[in-house]
Amino acid sequence: MTISPSISITNNQQSMQVKTKNTENLLIPQSLQPGDLLRVVAPSGALRELEAFQNGVNIWRSRGYRVEVIPEIEDRWGYLAGRDENRRNHLAAAWQDPECRGILCARGGFGTTRILEEWTWMLQNQENPNVPSPIPHTQSPKWLIGFSDITALLWSLYKTGICGVHAPVMTTLAGEPAWSIQRLFDIVEGKSLEPLKGKGWGGGIVSGRLLPANLTVATHLLGTPMQPELDGAILAIEDVGEAPYRIDRMLTQWRMSGALGKIAGVAIGSFTKCEPPENIPSFSVDEVLRDRLSDLNIPIVSDLPFGHQAPNAALPVGFTATLNADEGVLTVSS
Repeated sequence: MTISPSISITNNQQSMQVKTKNTENLLIPQSLQPGDLLRVVAPSGALRELEAFQNGVNIWRSRGYRVEVIPEIEDRWGYLAGRDENRRNHLAAAWQDPECRGILCARGGFGTTRILEEWTWMLQNQENPNVPSPIPHTQSPKWLIGFSDITALLWSLYKTGICGVHAPVMTTLAGEPAWSIQRLFDIVEGKSLEPLKGKGWGGGIVSGRLLPANLTVATHLLGTPMQPELDGAILAIEDVGEAPYRIDRMLTQWRMSGALGKIAGVAIGSFTKCEPPENIPSFSVDEVLRDRLSDLNIPIVSDLPFGHQAPNAALPVGFTATLNADEGVLTVSS
């Protein structure tokens, strides 16, 4: 299944068509169905929340999926889930396994950018399994599911032309409301999605490729080979544990780099535990977002239900989406 790279922007005064620089169609992995094999890997931070992790695994298994957890899931190297080479090898083994239909990330934290330093998205060579081959666009690869630090993997995969899912990891899935869990399964099983309701800032309606991300991780991808094409994209951002001045610093970098000048709209999720320090003069995070984004003259919707604080509504990376900033609605095309 492929999706068109074109986007459109409309408001009360104008209507125009814009095409992205990436003219290749994006690949959406084949829909999952019960009985499919999924592999759980830990490409980022060390696993600490063992009970929550097992509860997340059980949710996938309760839907009829075969979920295989790597034996080294509890490995630790400092704050990482094992050494870079090991985490990279676990991801590669899952990605190249022809029987595996999806990759479930154990948790976020930090570490995926480290394994991307020596990484290329490849598939197993069917003629010579010991020699990986580039991904042909006639072959549908597997789903990659996660959020937070997993943003780096999702964006690098998107840059190769493959869609993933910005969605709860194994340690957070069980804390989601039922509708949010169902939304994740609807995406990977090829079903339609309900629109998400937030708070519109005005500015009309825009349609384009959806790029969900943790703001901190995405900021550190700017100017690297893992930064995807941003022209005409709808950027969906969230974050956790960042003081307002740090959010300000990151958005200012986006502005000065020219990256914010390329996007067509902004969808804002939750910014959890981003309160200013006590007894120190500060803006609120909401004031920072308004100050750094409202003069872009593009559609913006805030208070959407995704991010580190449940609900974390699943968002497909690279799907066409429509952002209605007058009504405060984000709609994702199936």
